[in-house]
Amino acid sequence: MKLFQANFVNDSWSVPINEKSLPDAELVLVFGTQQSYRQQYPLLHKCFPDAEFVGCSTAGEISDISVADDSLSLTAIHLQHSCCKVVSARHTSALDSETMGKQLAKQLDLTALKHTLVFSEGININGTALARGLTTVLANRCLVSGGLAGDGDRFAATYTWHNEQVHQNQVIAVGLYGDRLEVGHGSLGGWDPFGPPRKITAAKDNVLLQLDGQSALTLYKKYLGEYATDLPASGLLFPLSVKVDEDQPAVVRTILGINEQEQSMTFAGDMPQGCYAQLMKANFDRLIDGATGAAQATSKMLKHSPQLAILVSCVGRKMVLKQRIEEEVEAVKELLGANTVQCGFYSYGELSPVVETGDCALHNQTMTITTITEL
Repeated sequence: MKLFQANFVNDSWSVPINEKSLPDAELVLVFGTQQSYRQQYPLLHKCFPDAEFVGCSTAGEISDISVADDSLSLTAIHLQHSCCKVVSARHTSALDSETMGKQLAKQLDLTALKHTLVFSEGININGTALARGLTTVLANRCLVSGGLAGDGDRFAATYTWHNEQVHQNQVIAVGLYGDRLEVGHGSLGGWDPFGPPRKITAAKDNVLLQLDGQSALTLYKKYLGEYATDLPASGLLFPLSVKVDEDQPAVVRTILGINEQEQSMTFAGDMPQGCYAQLMKANFDRLIDGATGAAQATSKMLKHSPQLAILVSCVGRKMVLKQRIEEEVEAVKELLGANTVQCGFYSYGELSPVVETGDCALHNQTMTITTITEL
């Protein structure tokens, strides 16, 4: 595997982009603003004429040990003994998230499929259902990882792109093929629960209506206090932990929006009625430890040092860590090694396999890592 990395910041590239950069790249990952991507795509296509371009809008771009906003993070990849296939699906009112996941997976050639990277729009999507649809088709064939696009702390519009096509309400999947690929994954959070567990007494899919028979939004605002006026963005600082299965760890869910008229809250994943939810808050050191733990989990799966690490971390972590945000990507780099190229973004939801089952699941408020090595 050959790799080339560059950043587009303040209207210029950190290193020159030209036809000699990595002309035989098959895949170019680009994360950042859709405006900059549209502007730079003609140049990028000229420099990487045979590559598939894939990426999404973000809440922050990761490049090596740096985190930037309103930029582009570019990583060109040449697979010397492997190959990739890119497919997409559009999310409409007539196509629910689970069905779209199934449709997307069925477009891939399942023969010799080693891993699937997924980049989804981040607002009008049920990440739990999307992961379930992907797993239904891809179970026992390959692992799935990726994330939901972001829009800073604005929650107005998210975008994904494949080559010159830039769309809202779209999901992209990249199938990676080849016996010489070694893929690892890890995911961990670092949030502390507070307040009593409360039963979800009314909910539909990823829309939460009531906790303990009370308006969920009213109760949530009570706990948030002065932060309530800044919802939904401030909700990223106080996610919910949901115990879905007694035999599995609780999952963390990020708020995507609120409806004052319905007194409801929309989350990135399912809020199953009858389960128990508990508010969570950040602990700086535990968030950094979570990033390190995700890297450790990834490393335990590998026989060789990783060449590429794709990091997808949650916008909520970025809002909490603020000026310390680069500490979590530095912690990952330190553990994976100086020769590992890191790229990625801050998201509205993270997709990563559950360690116990291998099934793809939606995670929130976590650092997720996918490592790729070509032997």
